[in-house]
Amino acid sequence: MRKVSASQTAQAYRALITGEISRHFTPSATRFQSALVDSADAGLLHSSESPLYVNNPDLRWTSATEVLEKAVTLPSAWYFSQQVAALERKHIFGNTWQVVGRTDQLDQEGAYFTGCVAGVSYIVCRAPGGEVKAYHNVCRHHAAAVASGSGCTAQFRCPYHGWTYSLDGRLVKAIGLKGIQDFKARDYGLVPMRAATWGHFVFVQPCLPSSREKVESLEEHLGAAGPELRAAGMADEDLVHVASRSYHLNCNWKVFCDNFLDGGYHVSVAHPALAESLDIKSYSHRIHERVSVQSARTQPSSQDRLGGATVNYAFVYPNMMINRYGSWMDTNLVVPLSAGQCRVDFDWWAHPSLAQDQRAVELGIESSDQVQREDVQLCEAVQQGLQSSAYTSGRYAPCEAPMFHFHRWLHARIVQAS
Repeated sequence: MRKVSASQTAQAYRALITGEISRHFTPSATRFQSALVDSADAGLLHSSESPLYVNNPDLRWTSATEVLEKAVTLPSAWYFSQQVAALERKHIFGNTWQVVGRTDQLDQEGAYFTGCVAGVSYIVCRAPGGEVKAYHNVCRHHAAAVASGSGCTAQFRCPYHGWTYSLDGRLVKAIGLKGIQDFKARDYGLVPMRAATWGHFVFVQPCLPSSREKVESLEEHLGAAGPELRAAGMADEDLVHVASRSYHLNCNWKVFCDNFLDGGYHVSVAHPALAESLDIKSYSHRIHERVSVQSARTQPSSQDRLGGATVNYAFVYPNMMINRYGSWMDTNLVVPLSAGQCRVDFDWWAHPSLAQDQRAVELGIESSDQVQREDVQLCEAVQQGLQSSAYTSGRYAPCEAPMFHFHRWLHARIVQAS
């Protein structure tokens, strides 16, 4: 094996992470003619030089640069390792674009909501002029949270000592500071966080990427997939939000993602009612840099219920799923809670004419809920199996190319960061 410099290693990882090698992917053959192999030996990505592998040999993945036909799946330890979970929190969820809410939650100036992603507390609000802004929810005085829950306000007033901030983040009031030297209010505004909207969704980037990674806009993150998602109606702002529901799963967040990314492989076995509605043999996929889209034709008998001849399922890295079918759209956001638990937040949208039909909405959600309950059982059983001493890795089916691509992207980010 020829010797590869550290700079070549970093360059190779960046190529995979940013999607610069995606042009080498041929979906029909489910192959990567990877630039990584051109710039570094195939063994480099699973080299013993990686600090992650030195202390955790059970995490070593030997298929990072393989073609799908030869690859084995991510080692099972990736699904319960506390170290991997900590690295994912920082390098997968902490510095990528994350969905945190809906645009209809910010329907007027001063509307806001709060939350936490990757351990980072945030405020998102509709500022004067209509811009959506986000801030770290930390008072610049003694670090208390300046807001909680959601609502509408003209200012954010810290409940601890009353420091007050405008909707554009400026410190506008701080009492009792007479005599304090070298204090300038303009230096103590709320710390901003990158925010953007796309379709119905509000995204934030909790922390900026490291200096080794490019700071991307949300549109750049979506890349060439953005226009395809719009064409599929996934950014259709005429749709009306009709319901939300959350599911708690005793499994690693990646188990749920893998379930979504198997190209319909499990549908005919695990979801009999859904399988009757779809032409399973028509499943196809298109893989972009950080987005994959799966499509299937509906059975003629189901087109009235599903609202069209085709359904589309998009996965936006690292944890958002958008499902579009006729007059309906639903989204699934997978939120890690620990190495072995996650929460999946579901939201449903419908065309305004359908949204007024309460019974139709109830039936649609009931049908979706049946599929989700079936998936919960599957995913929790898989998590138990992953922790068995009888299992370390499996194989990919050809239709699981979207899963393989996602694993490669995730693996590259984690190994490089470690």
